[in-house]
Amino acid sequence: MMKKQLLTAILMLAGLVPASKVTAQEILFKEAASLEQMSEESQEWEELPSMNDLGMDAGGYALYETQVTVSGGKATLEIENVRDYAVVCLDGETVGELDNDSRSLTFQATDGTHTLQLYAENIGRITYGPEILDNSKGLFGTATLDAEPLTGWIVTPLAIHACDGVDQLNFGPMEEPHRPCFYRGTFTAPTGGEWHLDIRGWGMGEVWLNGEYLGTYWEQNAQQSLPVPASMLKNGENTLIVFDLKNNGKRTMKLTDKPVFN
Repeated sequence: MMKKQLLTAILMLAGLVPASKVTAQEILFKEAASLEQMSEESQEWEELPSMNDLGMDAGGYALYETQVTVSGGKATLEIENVRDYAVVCLDGETVGELDNDSRSLTFQATDGTHTLQLYAENIGRITYGPEILDNSKGLFGTATLDAEPLTGWIVTPLAIHACDGVDQLNFGPMEEPHRPCFYRGTFTAPTGGEWHLDIRGWGMGEVWLNGEYLGTYWEQNAQQSLPVPASMLKNGENTLIVFDLKNNGKRTMKLTDKPVFN
């Protein structure tokens, strides 16, 4: 081990090993908290309402739920408008995702009645193209399962951006989450230098450091790291909370001294 460490140090001094690979620090998430803790008052709608209909003009997240009946072992869900992204769950298990370019999803399910859950996110205002005059967000228009209309929706705005609320969440030991939730991990702050949070492998979500909002991430962005201001780090233990909308199965992030790009 000592020989390996000595060799790494020599290669680093020679410029043959990037410093970020040597100084990267892994953060392990050991606790999780349910998304329902950030739920606002639910509303009943016969048809899918947009986020604008819900009074969420500034954007955010919303949960759309209804009961569905599946026969034949699989089903095809179609949503007329998806602005801009939605994770699809059946009885709390993630079965796929939808976006504005892919508004149909076929998934496997046992015959019978199930709870369909759609977690939608408004990524931002439309600023170009033919839809620029229609800034409706969330899910709206017709929704069908195997061409049968879906009605009787319970829709719940989710206060994910309420930064003051994440420190009040009740976290418990990590179980294997199968739908969107919050994760919490701790780490000891590195000394000196410039630091970035490497979020490669994660899907889409938000990050808080020591109760302060750090930023948002998406696996499709070119930059796959968030800058970490030195002013947000504390001596000793630091707490990182992550909300992930898309469950890719990742349970670690890294601090590195260089930004990360795809």
